[in-house]
Amino acid sequence: MNTLFLKRRANEFIQSLSSEKGYSENTCLAYENDLSQFISFLYGYLELSENPGGEETRRFRVADDIPIPEDRIDPLAIRGYLGFLYGGAKKSTVARKLSAVKSFFRYLVRQKVMEGSPAEMILTPKQETHIPMYLTVDEMFRLLDSVTPDDFFGSRNRAMFETLYSTGIRVSELAGMNVGDVDVYEKTARVLGKGNRERVVPIGEKALLSISDYLKKRGRMAGQTIDADAPLFVNQRQGRLITRSIARILKNITARLGMSSAVSPHAIRHSFATHMLDAGADLRAVQELLGHKSLSTTQRYTHVSMDKLMEIYDKAHPLS
Repeated sequence: MNTLFLKRRANEFIQSLSSEKGYSENTCLAYENDLSQFISFLYGYLELSENPGGEETRRFRVADDIPIPEDRIDPLAIRGYLGFLYGGAKKSTVARKLSAVKSFFRYLVRQKVMEGSPAEMILTPKQETHIPMYLTVDEMFRLLDSVTPDDFFGSRNRAMFETLYSTGIRVSELAGMNVGDVDVYEKTARVLGKGNRERVVPIGEKALLSISDYLKKRGRMAGQTIDADAPLFVNQRQGRLITRSIARILKNITARLGMSSAVSPHAIRHSFATHMLDAGADLRAVQELLGHKSLSTTQRYTHVSMDKLMEIYDKAHPLS
């Protein structure tokens, strides 16, 4: 009977996501957390199933790599895990965790560790439809105009958020940009997206002017020319600004303006897509700009635009 050391195999799987598929550190960490929870549940589930009614028998440690017989990991165990998750998780969270488990078992099948995946026939929970949070054009302008470029930090923050709104890039892509990734003459920016996929996006005049002003202040402060390979957006110590810091800066700005606490860097990306579609941009073009692999991902924003159209219809049509 084949036995599996799941913790060890999960670590190998996570490493393959990074080395073979180019997944980001955050994505790999999410997979690691989801699989750790699943494996911990599985140890307890199998122990309890052998000792029914004995909650006190669940004496396992997450760090243990206990061998499990392959035939004990069946669809019933996977459904037990989903039932456990449904106790306190959203459907979207359950779907994500199930996806991680399915990917893991497919990897084990490809590696010929298992003959078949026990999770393959488990249905993914139907997702709720969420309209992405976004700002109106007036709200977006109010936010940007509130960031005055009077000093280094104001100039940097104005350049950051002008760039986010001008390009629609992800906050991780913004944080990963170097000085040389911005081409002032071509009015483009080069970004590295999910799966290490590089793309070039247009960048507007206002964003370019803000970046230029920020780099001048930064150069004067550093007392030297900024190298093209240097991070574009930096902290006080001239280190690369991380995504959490960018989100925190935005939260402070929106709190000062009395805006919703739900306004995040991703909401600026949503706003970019929504405003583009409302202005008549082609869905395929917006897909390319956002760096979406699937058009269905971009189509979420059409719901927002349809809401806008319905609002206009209700106000304007005499028989509405």
